[in-house]
Amino acid sequence: MLQDLENNFSELERKIFLLQKNYKSLTERLSDLTVEHEELKTKYDEERRRNQVLAEEQKNIKLYSAISGNPEHNRLMKNHINRLVKEIDFCIAQLQNSGL
Repeated sequence: MLQDLENNFSELERKIFLLQKNYKSLTERLSDLTVEHEELKTKYDEERRRNQVLAEEQKNIKLYSAISGNPEHNRLMKNHINRLVKEIDFCIAQLQNSGL
């Protein structure tokens, strides 16, 4: 009986040791993954900003091409002018509504 209890106790100690070892390993892995996640998040944000800048540059290049008379971009130029006119009309309406 006493031998069985000692065996059980020894087995419990062994399992506790393994659990502690696994816990420590998992905690370290979590820490590593957290650092990696932050690095990837930073890289993602940088690439997203870079992508936005490139998209804006591409839009501007098309607009400049349309302004310079490139017939492929005439519709783009017309749409851009129409958008600007709508923005101006909106601003004028706001000024009239505000009493200025």
